[in-house]
Amino acid sequence: MRASLIQIDVNEGESVESRRRRVTALVREQAGADLVVLPELWTTGAFAYEEFATEAEPLEGPTYEAMAKAASDAGVWLHAGSIPERDPDGPLYNTSLVFSPTGELAAAYRKIHRFGFDKGEAVLMGAGRELVTVRLPETTLGVATCYDLRFPELFRGLVDAGAETMVLSAGWPERRRAHWTLLAQARAVENQAFVLACGTAGTHAGVPQAGHSIVVDPWGEVLAEAGAGEEILTVDFDPARVATTREQFPALKDRLLGLEPPTHR
Repeated sequence: MRASLIQIDVNEGESVESRRRRVTALVREQAGADLVVLPELWTTGAFAYEEFATEAEPLEGPTYEAMAKAASDAGVWLHAGSIPERDPDGPLYNTSLVFSPTGELAAAYRKIHRFGFDKGEAVLMGAGRELVTVRLPETTLGVATCYDLRFPELFRGLVDAGAETMVLSAGWPERRRAHWTLLAQARAVENQAFVLACGTAGTHAGVPQAGHSIVVDPWGEVLAEAGAGEEILTVDFDPARVATTREQFPALKDRLLGLEPPTHR
């Protein structure tokens, strides 16, 4: 299976519409890949909080339309990164879109863990409530977004739902890049799954981005890693290695669930 992670440089001097056209062209160029992955909030920048409300769009807005057409033109499964979604009956959401090779919407995932503590995304956007998986012919994807990477229980839930390949879009800051690599490898090892994590390059609202999109195998080995700038990271991997790994080293079968809470003496 071939995956292409498109690490977009989010330049504040480029308009959203210009970037959308440019990214659409990049997706079309990936014809021949099986899966293409884009970063989180690449239309606005993950830290451009003041732009969220003005640039928010309905689920089936201009980015949806452009990405659906690009997926169909390239004949690829496309994780189109995430958009600031405006729900007419609710708050904004950080919503990822996954399209089939015919351009149909296969899944929409509203980010569950919002970053910012008491500011930024955490107060400007609503929290998703549902885990999302997508069945491809070769593997089942588990969908996550950026800050979700710090919460292993989310990935355990995806494993329980059948996920074999974790696909994560992100706008991860450069100052915490070491965590990015460490956590991507940890999620791969503990879930015996592939992790495909696509980040952004450039600077969002003064926050330098980590770049370094990464593909990790079920043993925690890094199969490919991008640099700091805009780059297309393409890697071939064998989804069957997930089943082989879980059979050869069946650690997931030793999970103990429903443990009693500690007693205090």
